[in-house]
Amino acid sequence: MSCDRVCVEPSILYFGTPVALICTENEDGTANLAPMSSAWWLGWRCMLGLSANSRTTENLLRTGSCVLNLPSVNDVAAVDRLAHLTGSDPVPESKRARGYRHEARKFEATGLTPLASLTVAPPRVLECPAQHRRRRPVEGRPVGHRGPYPSRPRRSRNSHGRPSKPDRSGQVVPLIMSFQKFWD
Repeated sequence: MSCDRVCVEPSILYFGTPVALICTENEDGTANLAPMSSAWWLGWRCMLGLSANSRTTENLLRTGSCVLNLPSVNDVAAVDRLAHLTGSDPVPESKRARGYRHEARKFEATGLTPLASLTVAPPRVLECPAQHRRRRPVEGRPVGHRGPYPSRPRRSRNSHGRPSKPDRSGQVVPLIMSFQKFWD
């Protein structure tokens, strides 16, 4: 039997997961919204892979609650508008060097619509066809720690889904990030 495979070295060993827009609550009660592509589920339990040095992580460690909004392939433009915005002010030098800018009002800046949540303070994103709310005490490394933020899997609570935002085939298609690019 012949094999047509060759050895490869991809830029990243990351084969893709759904993109999520994670919404947390800032200290002043406003919403912080950030894109992430390191969230995955096993049954009802969700694991988050977050940078230790972000406003999202600070908020999550402080409040223990968030909303994971799952955009569809129809939401790529909004995700792109959000990609280089940060709630941190001043903008950390490492982010500034990668083109980030401070934006306190991310919903308005991206054209997305906040929708009140039922059991947690952070809002949902109206345009996203699915949302999962999580509330729990968060155990993790102190803010400022270098390296990935560890998160034990926890059960998603009060999930919402909208069955009527289909793509051209009539199906809701999640936005997937694979090899650092969107894929549908």
